[in-house]
Amino acid sequence: MVGTVPLTSLARAGGCAAKYSAARLETLLAGLVPAEAEDLLVGLDPADDAAVYRLDDERAIVFTVDFFPPLVDDPRAFGAIAATNALNDVFAMGGAPLLALSVAAFPEELPVEVLGDVLAGADERVRAAGAILAGGHTIRDAEPKYGLAVVGMVHPDAIWPKAGAAPGDTLFLTKALGTGIVLQAERDAIAPAGALEAAIESMLELNRDAAEALRPFTPNAVTDVTGFGLLGHVHELAQRSGVRVVIEAEALPLLPSALELSKQGVRTGGDRRNRDYAGPHVESHADATLEALAYDPQTAGGLLISLPTERGAVLEATFASAGLGLTRIGSVEAGAGVILR
Repeated sequence: MVGTVPLTSLARAGGCAAKYSAARLETLLAGLVPAEAEDLLVGLDPADDAAVYRLDDERAIVFTVDFFPPLVDDPRAFGAIAATNALNDVFAMGGAPLLALSVAAFPEELPVEVLGDVLAGADERVRAAGAILAGGHTIRDAEPKYGLAVVGMVHPDAIWPKAGAAPGDTLFLTKALGTGIVLQAERDAIAPAGALEAAIESMLELNRDAAEALRPFTPNAVTDVTGFGLLGHVHELAQRSGVRVVIEAEALPLLPSALELSKQGVRTGGDRRNRDYAGPHVESHADATLEALAYDPQTAGGLLISLPTERGAVLEATFASAGLGLTRIGSVEAGAGVILR
């Protein structure tokens, strides 16, 4: 019976590792004609973490949708992580979430209590983000899936794009890497004690506090690191900003046991897809284990921030005083592409 088996056993891939290939997505979107509307501030040309539509001189709507199959067996944790992942797209645009709707697909044989726990976990995270879970839509599906459509608000002049990084910037990351590898190791029954719990704790962390601490610094570019891996998202930032990004592999913050598991050869299916997408634009001189973590698909990952270097020390002090994670991982210079060294 479906009701007696772990949630992850019903999914072919979990979390953001289930994302459609970025390379295929680019091909798909290339066939769409971007909408032309003066008040559509962020749409498909270029695409970003969320769409943004201006209401007036002071207000713009931020809108996003994100959902995926189970990545953990605990239904409450699954709902909470899926909600965090969707809400973080609004924070990555500089906005504040207002309203969320559930997007759910579950087998009819799954006990209704399981779905109830998924929704309860999501509701807790939505409330923690300062928003309201106001409804949604549920369909029948053999593979469970859950996520949110989220509406938020941002000032039209305070949107954080991917496309604003400038030579002389420093790159920062607010969360450790390795969720994909740790989750795969758990599925393979080789994850060390505590590894999964540390990954779940990271994935449950909303980027709300980090975004609030960052807001006064007016960053040049921001995105959140999710299914395309750090290098996939860095490639997008570099390409759309018309710059070269240099990443220091040894500086990357890592989850407990992530490096050990990478050395053992643990990889997700997303690793290959992310290499196919970003690899042609990445010049890597890094150790293979660190390179794998830079390609590893993340779920509910941290903010990737491009900020003028002269503001970096104060940003670090601000985050440290608030007890927030922040790591310098690289720099931006004139040129093109990504260097991992």
